[in-house]
Amino acid sequence: MIDATSLQRLQRVARPRTPSALSNALVFGWRAVLKFKHVPEQLFDLVMTPIMFTLLFTFVFGGALAGSPGEYLQFFLPGILVQTVVFNAVYSGMGLSTDLGKGLFDRFRSLPIWSLSPFAGLMVGDILRHLIAASIILAIGLILGYRPEAGILGVLAAFAMLIAIGFGMGWVFIVLGLLIRTPTTVMTLGFTFLFPLVFASNIMVDPGTMPDWLRAFVEVNPVSLMTTALRGLMGGGATLSQVVLALIAPVALTAILAPTTLWLYLRR
Repeated sequence: MIDATSLQRLQRVARPRTPSALSNALVFGWRAVLKFKHVPEQLFDLVMTPIMFTLLFTFVFGGALAGSPGEYLQFFLPGILVQTVVFNAVYSGMGLSTDLGKGLFDRFRSLPIWSLSPFAGLMVGDILRHLIAASIILAIGLILGYRPEAGILGVLAAFAMLIAIGFGMGWVFIVLGLLIRTPTTVMTLGFTFLFPLVFASNIMVDPGTMPDWLRAFVEVNPVSLMTTALRGLMGGGATLSQVVLALIAPVALTAILAPTTLWLYLRR
């Protein structure tokens, strides 16, 4: 039995404040950080592929494509940063598909939290992956002789653009993760979609040597626009139009697919 005094004390206890959307998102972001702590081997896949691309293309094809590995590296390194971020975005869809298969999102949906906070946590994990992988690639490039002519400010601006690119591309694979049951299928479909965009671009070669029909596609390819802007930011010659064109795709994907993600999530 609860006496009158105890009941009065219980009645005076204030109800905890409802957490804000930002607070919810930060909690799920911390969950993404803990994944890196407990499963550090996942970084191996994220980093090794771009490292191999950088070394192989610089030393195997650099002399043939640009006259020397050093000159090719100046052209190639900003492009490999874009490629790394675009490819790494696939892992957000794979992680979501894994969590859905385990029933975690059923539990999240039953909690009194902001509906998009679990996806905000996935995006925090994406941003960490992008920053870690891009920093490692840039460090290797600097060791090999790459020099960003715009200096530290240009590098910071380029990294900010990489985060925006990864954020926008991540929504594509979060939608796939909601629609497809297995992480392996998400990865297969993701790379099937990305390979034509990445390799039919100006990341590795100047499109001036391509056939007219292919060059017409490469010049409007969003990945090419992103690469051109990143080269300008790191090289010191970026124009406002280049930056705006590079951001059109990430902004459009976010505006269209973020509401779609919420609709699919609540509809499950």
